[in-house]
Amino acid sequence: MEKLLRCFTERPGAAARLLCFPWAGGGAVHYARWGAALGGSVEVMAVTLPGRESRAREPFFQNMQQIVDEVIGALLPLLKEKPFAFFGHSFGAFTCFAVADALKKLHNMEPAHIFLSGASAPFSDIRVKAPKRSELSDEDFLGWLTSVGGTPPELLANPEVLKLFLPALKADLHVVENYRCNKPEAPLLSCAITCFDGKEDVPHDLQAWRDVTSGDFTIRMFDGAHFYLKEAGNEKILLDYITKHLEMLEIDYL
Repeated sequence: MEKLLRCFTERPGAAARLLCFPWAGGGAVHYARWGAALGGSVEVMAVTLPGRESRAREPFFQNMQQIVDEVIGALLPLLKEKPFAFFGHSFGAFTCFAVADALKKLHNMEPAHIFLSGASAPFSDIRVKAPKRSELSDEDFLGWLTSVGGTPPELLANPEVLKLFLPALKADLHVVENYRCNKPEAPLLSCAITCFDGKEDVPHDLQAWRDVTSGDFTIRMFDGAHFYLKEAGNEKILLDYITKHLEMLEIDYL
């Protein structure tokens, strides 16, 4: 469990736990600051997938089912301790939804709230018709990555760093680009879902996420592009919003 789930600021007395899923190519480190910023009422845990950070020597996962199986296996012992919520940005939005979907189907458990950021619903036309970036040449891939923003220019200009960074990013994109999910005939979940996005990002079909839950559904837009959440002002608003909703959870949720 420790290799997959990292908790940078342990809060045994926290009323709720937030599990954060990384964006493509990313790891758990970005969420280290969140553990302190969210205060004593929320304990933050972050997913570290194979092929990066402390798991750099492990082979990348090839499909979404591998991610779902490992995350659920590590999570199950923790889920009955206190209410929990999921947060995922971009690739992380797909992985946390896939985990939540499987958790509900296999164990009849679900998060109290799912916070989805920077991604269309997996069954939406925009997502299904999106080009497969993982199949681009390295040159074209870097051009696309630069246009998206959010990656430090000095990283993109460093060939040695790119040798480590690009394989993880392409591996994650391969997983999500081959992830299939049909539009549900009835809501899969009953928890609240909030979608976040940057106003200057490429268009995402956020409204389509409404079809996956019978619970409350909200969309919040921020100034900025795909990595709007890295901007300090946006991050504060986002974390204040998450904190407010998690502090409202009943202790006896499960």
